Amino acid sequence: MGYQALYRVWRPRSFEDVVGQEHITRTLQNAIMQDKFTHAYLFSGPRGTGKTSAAKIFAKAVNCENGPALEPCNQCSACLGIQDGSISDVVEIDAASNNGVEQIRDIRDKVKYAPSSVTYKVYIIDEVHMLSIGAFNALLKTLEEPPRHVIFILATTEPHKIPLTIISRCQRFDFKRISQAVMADRMEAIVKAENLKVTREALEVVALTAEGGMRDALSLLDQAISYSEKEVGLDDVLAVTGSVSQAKLSHVIRSMFEHKIQQALLDIDQLIQEGKDPGRFVFDLIYYLRDALLYQTAPSLENVLERAIVDDTFKELVELLDAEWIQLAIKELNQCQQEIKWTNSPKVFIEVAVLKICEQPKKQSMPSDTTYEKLERKINELEKAINERSQSTSETVQQKQAPRRNTPKGRNSYNVPYERIRGVLGEATKASLKQARSQWPNFMEALKQQSAQAHATIQNSKPSAASDDIVVISFRYEIHCTLALENKQTIELVLSQVMGKEMTFIPIPEANWQTLREEYVRKQRQQDSTDSFQEQQEENEGPVVEEARKLFGDDIIEIHDS
Repeated sequence: MGYQALYRVWRPRSFEDVVGQEHITRTLQNAIMQDKFTHAYLFSGPRGTGKTSAAKIFAKAVNCENGPALEPCNQCSACLGIQDGSISDVVEIDAASNNGVEQIRDIRDKVKYAPSSVTYKVYIIDEVHMLSIGAFNALLKTLEEPPRHVIFILATTEPHKIPLTIISRCQRFDFKRISQAVMADRMEAIVKAENLKVTREALEVVALTAEGGMRDALSLLDQAISYSEKEVGLDDVLAVTGSVSQAKLSHVIRSMFEHKIQQALLDIDQLIQEGKDPGRFVFDLIYYLRDALLYQTAPSLENVLERAIVDDTFKELVELLDAEWIQLAIKELNQCQQEIKWTNSPKVFIEVAVLKICEQPKKQSMPSDTTYEKLERKINELEKAINERSQSTSETVQQKQAPRRNTPKGRNSYNVPYERIRGVLGEATKASLKQARSQWPNFMEALKQQSAQAHATIQNSKPSAASDDIVVISFRYEIHCTLALENKQTIELVLSQVMGKEMTFIPIPEANWQTLREEYVRKQRQQDSTDSFQEQQEENEGPVVEEARKLFGDDIIEIHDS
């Protein structure tokens, strides 16, 4: 058979080819260059991430005739012999089929002999967790005190099944899932070298479907190449993998969110009729919603999305959905995923899950920009109506006066707490006001993120006076004061977070604030003048008058200029 699968042809032959595992390859390279490599290693991680390939590359690097070097030369007799398996000193064992005590005892008996062709004997034991308890016990003594010329490399996908006595005698390296972008770049380089035509979009879907395994990705790519006639496109990959396109996922999710039950069920029926894997479809839905939730929370997480490709359709869907609905939908789909594993009618469970999701109420915890604009427009219309009514009833003059105490308080009637504000003015400082004004843009932005409704009520306002724990906020219209108080808890919470201390606020209409401010300034000037006059009088009075004041008091004595 002349043809070889892509994953065999392009199996890594140097550390540079082991993509996505730089934290491991760099450590191994430094150990080789410094001659500080140990006698036993444990490579653990998901399938297809390069564990056995890295083990074989390490075996070549420590035995390379042109070493020590960061990479094996792949040209000397040692590298070529290890690569094709002709050197008996480097042994690769599959523990799944050689898991008995006899096989491990055979290794234990042979390790004491010196290598015949290379410097180090290397035993690569793949899927080591499959060894029996007896085999592990037989391996234990050898791992503890091996000859100087022997290196053990244990590879496994399930390290939790390995006895701790074995793990403690090894230097452990955890291989991680390869990211979608790295796999797509690697496959793009491979198809270019193979002179094949594959679209980038198709490569990204292959990388998503492979779930972090490079070997799985190359196998799927090989299958898609065989399926297609000329250029491998998105439809070819979707047909081979049984996945659903992002556009169809978005359409189904939008139908469920908008309670279009009939449309959602018809879409699912069509997908099943087209031969799509029901389990894969539910899996794709869960991860697509997960990506939408992450992107909605923090758009900077684009690089960690596992199913979604960020395009205009995806961004539009993210803006439409709310976080609580997404979480409930994921829970229902996860339950459905568990149920369809044990049934011959997966479509029924998917339809039931869709009906449950469609029944979920659309509760937006954080209004979108469209909701915010509608709320702001309504407030402006209400302000205009109030102003027109005020002008027609000649109430403009009364706005500058304090409301009477017995006036009933309604939504459009606000009793200004003058005495409380005067108390704040007595304790107010320029430093506190300056701090409040400097933090005001940050406060407004934080409030908008927390509650668009509260932000809309306090938009046309500014801090006019401030003490250490109270801010007097002046509003353009009286109704804004009432609306702001309805969101008092939210506003004060965000204000305290931004200011870094416990803060409260007192709203006041702009017209009332100007009147109160002028009154306060006038009284302060009078007080300053009185204090200055008294100080001058006391300076002019002699010691005799001062003594008389102490004896008889100000009510009895009279002072006449001579």
